[in-house]
Amino acid sequence: MADSHTRGPARRGTRRAYALAVAAAGALLVVSAILPWAGLEARSDLLGAGVSHEVRGVDDGRGVLILVAGLAALALGTAGLLARPWIAALAALPGGLAAGLLVIFVTDPGGAGDRLSVDLGGVLSVEPVIRYGWFAALAAAVAVVLSAVLTLGRSR
Repeated sequence: MADSHTRGPARRGTRRAYALAVAAAGALLVVSAILPWAGLEARSDLLGAGVSHEVRGVDDGRGVLILVAGLAALALGTAGLLARPWIAALAALPGGLAAGLLVIFVTDPGGAGDRLSVDLGGVLSVEPVIRYGWFAALAAAVAVVLSAVLTLGRSR
């Protein structure tokens, strides 16, 4: 009897820890929406120099939606932490939406993957690049989904 009594609060504490993880991952998703996601890089071996132009996440319409999804995940994670842990499980929806939008950002025709790419030997090379902010946003979106699902752990 004592064993089942001690498992309840311990399980609730674990679920609250996952709710805290949802809130933290949501905050990281918000921050990563402001970071550079893609860019266009031009390099010249002849001159020994290069130039790049970066696109931040919020410069694109999908990036704004991902920023809103991050805010929603942060709010749901905080609500799960303060009230009921199962509320944080709802953050799987905006987290999954953000992950899908991030994949579309890269694979969309006319998006980051189909930008101008030119290679003129060692004279000039122009190519699109994916920046660290996109990878951070994808990792944060996956972390939101995983920790949101883990808040649904069995409780007895």
